Amino acid sequence: MPEALAAFVGWLIPAVIVFGVAAVAVSAAVWAVRRARRSPRAMARAQSERERAGAVLVRLDDAVADLDLEVGLSGALYGGGAPTSLRRAKLTAQHVRDDSFELYRAISGPDSSPADIERGAARIERRTTQALAAVASARTEHARWVAANVSAADQIAAAQQRLAQLRASMGDPAALVSDLSSRFADDEWATASRAAHSAMTETAEADRLLHAAAEEAADPSKSALSPLADAERALRQAETEARLLEEHHRLVTHAEAAVPGELAAARTALRQAMTTRDHLEPDDAARLGAELRVIESELAALEPDAGRRPTRTVESIARLRDRLDLAVGDARTAQQRLRGARTALPGTLATARSVLVEAEASIGHAQAGVDARSRLLSAHAELARARQSADPVAALDAARRAIRDAEDAKALADYDRLARGR
Repeated sequence: MPEALAAFVGWLIPAVIVFGVAAVAVSAAVWAVRRARRSPRAMARAQSERERAGAVLVRLDDAVADLDLEVGLSGALYGGGAPTSLRRAKLTAQHVRDDSFELYRAISGPDSSPADIERGAARIERRTTQALAAVASARTEHARWVAANVSAADQIAAAQQRLAQLRASMGDPAALVSDLSSRFADDEWATASRAAHSAMTETAEADRLLHAAAEEAADPSKSALSPLADAERALRQAETEARLLEEHHRLVTHAEAAVPGELAAARTALRQAMTTRDHLEPDDAARLGAELRVIESELAALEPDAGRRPTRTVESIARLRDRLDLAVGDARTAQQRLRGARTALPGTLATARSVLVEAEASIGHAQAGVDARSRLLSAHAELARARQSADPVAALDAARRAIRDAEDAKALADYDRLARGR
């Protein structure tokens, strides 16, 4: 028996050594592979593929914007008889674009591995390229249909009708700007002034191009397609600027009406926080009291200029309410959190919309890159969640995320513009 045991042990020890060495070698190989996959070189390669996919995604986003115009023209101007492939391509492209932006954000996080980034980038590039091909095919089919069924004179007349409708709906942009400038500080109406000037410039340019197109359409030896296309672009930009002007005027005047209520709600929230402080441990009460005094001082500093800067005041109050929530933290009861969220939500929603308008203006003027567009899309999604949520606390959190995403989008768009200028 001892001899058998000795023989077994004599066999076991070498086997353990062999398998142990093999296990160590396998572990080392796995570690080396993982390290290689997360090396700076692998990460740089993955980021390069992500940027390439992002460039294709920007092209798809632009194509979707162009399709919006074409589909509108097809339905409104051609009696609904145009090919339905254009509308189907638009819906498909929008779906692919939104999903791809969501995936792009997912692979842009700090925890994404090079392998995850490469897989995500490949999927984005494949799907967006397919969507772009479908869009190009649908637009080609639509162009053939237009050439066969709609004359240049008809297209010019339809564009002139849109221009007349736009001018009627805009009214006098200068009057809106004058109204704002007479009541509010310069930074409250500067965006509206730029939008008004751009809207009037673009409508004048569209009018000039349409007259040129009409003259060329009357001459069989000339083509009106080029000035007509340029007129459509000017007209679309004028419509965008007119919407921005109207939206900004509405934001400022609504903020003016909301300021007294927002100030009162913020003071009430401060008083409730002071009551909460009285029930805390001495050290916690001292820390909270110091923060509350700072917030109270900053709130008081807003009041003298609130009438001249209503949107900035509402934005500042929303940020102070956010800061107040962080300061009070878990010391409040669920009922207090719910009541605070209800009172903070209207001003935070207004701030989110105001910051979004600024971001949209920056992105529209800067020909922004994929990161800015991705953040803007995320901000729109968060604002939609905030408006749809029945829970005030969840809605408030979503509105605050929308503000952060919109601010990031504007900063990225401004950086893109500066980089392009350099």
